[in-house]
Amino acid sequence: MSQQEAIKLFDSKRIRTVWDGEQEKWFFSVVDCIAVLTESADPRTYWKVLKIRLKKEGNETVTNCNQLKLTASDGKQRMTDVADLEQILRLIQSIPSKKAEPLKRWLAEVGAQRIDQMIDPELTFQAAVEDYRRQGYSDKWIENRLKSIRTRKELTDEWERSGVHDKKDFAILTNILTKAWSGMTTGEYKEYKG
Repeated sequence: MSQQEAIKLFDSKRIRTVWDGEQEKWFFSVVDCIAVLTESADPRTYWKVLKIRLKKEGNETVTNCNQLKLTASDGKQRMTDVADLEQILRLIQSIPSKKAEPLKRWLAEVGAQRIDQMIDPELTFQAAVEDYRRQGYSDKWIENRLKSIRTRKELTDEWERSGVHDKKDFAILTNILTKAWSGMTTGEYKEYKG
């Protein structure tokens, strides 16, 4: 597993993170997130107690947490509980904290917007256009991006009709196409583009 470790700052406190190139997702130190959100004097004990409570409630987030080596404050690599973004957001919902409340409100807002988009799929399209504009992209760029998304959808639909159903197979086919036109694998191209 190729990993790239980084430090993210939140409220001027550090959160250790690791990029997993194989899974193509960030993992965050659970203890660091708890330290930021609770201001607990002992975030490790807080996490230990929270894990027990969540397991009793049947919460699978705890079960699905991984352990990866992260650099500790003494500079040594130590196994640390980490969670991906979805798991971290779920944990935030379980933490009673004034600092967690703005994140919980935001999660509720995003959830409500997503439900609205499921009811009226055109809202998803409009939200994408607004998001791209907020990021500073031109209308022409946005138009081309939306065309490429549509083309990609047509391609994956064709692959499905041909019997491709496994995510891994889609990734392999995408990798072949990316390598053919760019000379790089999909992962290498993403890294190149930042």
